[in-house]
Amino acid sequence: MATAKIVELEIDNVVYERIAMRALQRVFTTLLVTATVAAASVTSGVAYAKEQGPKFADDPTTLVDTSIGNNGDGTTFPGATAPFGMVQLSPDTQLNKYASYDYAQDTILGFSHTHLSGVGCQTMGNFRFMPTTGAVTSSDPAQYGAKFSHDNETRAPGYYGVKFDNDIQAELSATERTGQHRYTFPAGATSQNVLIESGQSNGSTYAGDIKVVGDDTVEGWLQGGNFCGETGKERYRIYFSAKFDRTFSKFGTWSDDTLTPNRREATRGTERAGAWLSFDPSDGDQVGASVGLSYTSADGARLNRRTEQPRSFDKARTGAHDAWQDELNRMRVAGGSTADQRTYYSALYRSLLHPSIGSDVDNRYRGFDDKVHRADSTYYQMFSLWDTYRSQNQLVALLNPDKAADMAKSVLRVYKDGGWLPRWGLGNGETNVMSGDPVTPWVVDIYNRGLLDDRTSRQLFEALWKNVNEVPSDQSAFRGRDGNPTYVKNGWVGYQDLPGYTYGDSRQAGSATLEYSLADCALSTMADGLGYKDKAAALAPRCDNFTKLWDDDVTSQGFSGFPVTRNADGTVAGDPDPTQSGAFHEGTAWQYQWLAQQDPQTLFGLMGGQEKAEQRLDTFFDMPTVLSDPAKAASESWVTGAYDYHNNFAFNPNNEPDFHAPWMYAWTGAPWKTSAVLRAMRTLFTDNAYGMPGNDDLGSTSSLLVFAMAGVFEAQPGSANYIVSAPMFEKVEIRPEHGRKISIEAPGASASKLQYVSSVGTDKGKLRRSWVSHEDLLRSGTIKVKLSGKPTNWGVDAAPPALAPQG
Repeated sequence: MATAKIVELEIDNVVYERIAMRALQRVFTTLLVTATVAAASVTSGVAYAKEQGPKFADDPTTLVDTSIGNNGDGTTFPGATAPFGMVQLSPDTQLNKYASYDYAQDTILGFSHTHLSGVGCQTMGNFRFMPTTGAVTSSDPAQYGAKFSHDNETRAPGYYGVKFDNDIQAELSATERTGQHRYTFPAGATSQNVLIESGQSNGSTYAGDIKVVGDDTVEGWLQGGNFCGETGKERYRIYFSAKFDRTFSKFGTWSDDTLTPNRREATRGTERAGAWLSFDPSDGDQVGASVGLSYTSADGARLNRRTEQPRSFDKARTGAHDAWQDELNRMRVAGGSTADQRTYYSALYRSLLHPSIGSDVDNRYRGFDDKVHRADSTYYQMFSLWDTYRSQNQLVALLNPDKAADMAKSVLRVYKDGGWLPRWGLGNGETNVMSGDPVTPWVVDIYNRGLLDDRTSRQLFEALWKNVNEVPSDQSAFRGRDGNPTYVKNGWVGYQDLPGYTYGDSRQAGSATLEYSLADCALSTMADGLGYKDKAAALAPRCDNFTKLWDDDVTSQGFSGFPVTRNADGTVAGDPDPTQSGAFHEGTAWQYQWLAQQDPQTLFGLMGGQEKAEQRLDTFFDMPTVLSDPAKAASESWVTGAYDYHNNFAFNPNNEPDFHAPWMYAWTGAPWKTSAVLRAMRTLFTDNAYGMPGNDDLGSTSSLLVFAMAGVFEAQPGSANYIVSAPMFEKVEIRPEHGRKISIEAPGASASKLQYVSSVGTDKGKLRRSWVSHEDLLRSGTIKVKLSGKPTNWGVDAAPPALAPQG
């Protein structure tokens, strides 16, 4: 037998044995397989039971709690929606804050039809319906809102129900473009009313109109578009058409505080416009309504309602349930605790809410030129790209490649209609929120997965090439990469505090430079794939533009060298202290230093080499505490508050800029440490209303958790390569739309204890490297991961390739 060479690796005063000779591993593997086969031949029943292992849930929707994150930090909503639906029909407990529902509140103001999940500011919340009894005397939701208890709520994917303290039962469901209501009024009620607010939203509304049509229909529109406390932004117009299943016995409308019985129309004054409908109690206790939405016209809302109208509310609820069951089964898990599964499936659910359908059933949509167009496929909108390009985009592309392709085509339509690509699109308007160039790696990721046809790919590249080299005119609604004038010339964004622009790239010059560099590097791979060799060669040197911010003289926590912000002339702008945010958007240089994952070798060279980089990562995560008490490290050593991203040097799992940092260990020769950090991160997510460590940003944080628990994650946006870590479930089954089933089996896997990958086998053979390409993942069949309770040598010599050309 070959003799094993034992290498002692001292880490945090704990000595682990690293077996370096692969020959011995092969011998052990052979003996293990032989023993297993022999045992199976003797006790086939026992072997069969072991092979089956933990079971997948019959219905994963029962493991979803839509209340997770319904607090002031998570900013999610509990209501009814279809996957990627236009409608998010959900209760509002507050106005002008977050997703308008706060779990701590005890009064519901109504049920509005549009919400964005996890956005850290107020927006949307359009067309609010509220059932009441008695005389209608006020248009103020603070007056007609109803008390409720969480004990009387029922929440499930595609359904929300609540029984108010006044005994009115409200039930909500949704199709892709409609909201479905059913209200059950208490026996003996002297009147049954539904109030509809069309002029007041969660955020500012500028105009609105409402009209009672005939004896069973109400229609209206509003103009909105403020985002995160802005004023004066009219980014979108949205329409609704609501048809009730009973005729009105009385009706009226209001403008601001003036209520007018029997009036059919009202226009928004300074605050509100609405209508109330009353129903004769002698005709029954229940009132139902079907509400179609559209961003094109009232005709579009009417068409959507009529086309998607289910035969009954129960049929709508069943349809929404079935749609969610199909989506959740695309990446199902088995094993772990019930809390693990509830946390996982709830995160998967939140990951598949957005982007939202923006086109009508006939594919008509309102473009960024404010004109109505017709697409050749479903048009999507609500693109929070700075957030989603790091995690959620990859999950959608893996599970729903057809939808991902349509989303990329939608971004191309934004370019064709508006002249520029979006950064954060709200409806058919650009907010210019956040910094950098997120659309580029977002598109490149979809391209490098082979999801785009050649014509679309070339048109998108043309748009991206313009975006990375030019700047929109001052008259444009788009700001684009406003740091390009100095960046293209010098390789860094020159700092400039532009008055009136909170999010300008020149104002966040430090982080914008790093974002641009990653984006340009990703685009160079697309240029190369399309055969644009000259453009690929022009972009490739920009991969390492992060080096132009590096300052060896800056020190912190015992380390030398950090990125700094530079003026246009190259001098350091402001205080270079890497624990202060300065011109790094929602973070510090400590968190942003890792945003050079396109070329880790060069980055680590700046840090003094691979060993020094690993030590820096260990400090960043407080690795000694991670290994001794993972939950303590996460709750005490890391950034803990959802919005505490300023002036800190530790890992911030609550915000996107350093989402990928745990996987940087793959390039230091210690991929096992990634698994340790992820086990610690898992403790921050729980299965209750306060179970989100930060706001979800349209599924970005949830997608991070989904990948972390499954054991694969793309740390280099645009690469289409996944880094492998220790799964937290014994079985993960991925069923991409139209694709082959992928099974990840990790016997004994548990999220509650530190575990590490010791070997990986697939239908195609052993995987000795720490990563797998998207193409190979799709063809891998069954992936068998063997886990160890001690750090291992697996994957240390085969890190993922850099995006940047090497040589």
